[in-house]
Amino acid sequence: MKQLLTASLTLCLIFTSSIFTSLLATPVNAQSDKYPTKPVRMLVPFAPGGGTDITARLIAQSVSAAFGQQIIVDNRAGGGGTMGAETAARASPDGYTVIMVSGSYGANAALYTLPYDPVKDIQPIVMIGDTGFVLALHPSVNAKTVPELISYAKANPNKLNYASTGTGGITHLATELFNLLANTKMTHIPYKGTGPALSDILGGQIQVLFGALPAAIPHVKTNKLRGIGVTMTKRAGPLPDVPSISETLKDYETVLWYGLWGPKGLPRPIVMRWNQEVARSLQSEEMKKRLASDAVEPAGGPPEQFLQAIERDVAKWKKVVKAANIKISS
Repeated sequence: MKQLLTASLTLCLIFTSSIFTSLLATPVNAQSDKYPTKPVRMLVPFAPGGGTDITARLIAQSVSAAFGQQIIVDNRAGGGGTMGAETAARASPDGYTVIMVSGSYGANAALYTLPYDPVKDIQPIVMIGDTGFVLALHPSVNAKTVPELISYAKANPNKLNYASTGTGGITHLATELFNLLANTKMTHIPYKGTGPALSDILGGQIQVLFGALPAAIPHVKTNKLRGIGVTMTKRAGPLPDVPSISETLKDYETVLWYGLWGPKGLPRPIVMRWNQEVARSLQSEEMKKRLASDAVEPAGGPPEQFLQAIERDVAKWKKVVKAANIKISS
């Protein structure tokens, strides 16, 4: 009788443990299966109107329809994008807070002391797309190719002024990477955005600008600026006659990408739901056309591919910031 009672008690404990384990697992699985059941917040760590904000709103509109829930774009500008990124990294990993970031995200680890790890404290979701910059010169500069610019800059150190959209910004780093690889020296003039920088290079106050393709292409096509190289390793569709800088400097590449990530611990089913819906959206003819108008090439791919891009850029820009001795004043 004692053995029978012991066996019965053991079976009861096993059954109870099984039910308890099942109960623990059910909320997460059920939440993932039903996700989303309420509006989702998509953070943008910059002010409205920029490339990241525009891309975020395109994706939010498309994915909202697929989810059957509104995706609310929430602009949290400040600290070069670090304030919004910290908010996203600290958010609950329940799928109701995600963030759209750009290539500048990879540079922030080199420029700032961050309260979060830009690689380990996030869950990459998907790469949205990528674009680049065009190396544009004022027509007064006596150079029509990248090799000619390098020769001129070496013969006239610091005589050429180059614009950036701010100290430590992606255009600043793109130019300093060029200087490091070409062994040239040009004088940095920081601006508060693409608009003022373009205005001054068109007016001749600045001679060199790594300009974002959407903003610079019209001026290159009308010969107001001379485009001599693009920063991607392949030529840009809108400027087929402009070679890649890497055709002269083989290790040169600067990609401006857009991507989506969430807090660390975001359930895999939710990650993949986002990944698949965004990928489906990127393949639509309407989305391709809208992104192409901003010279953005759709990407997609698994979350791990986006993680590799982040890791690559974090490592690359740390080297550039250190080598060029770039510092952000407090």
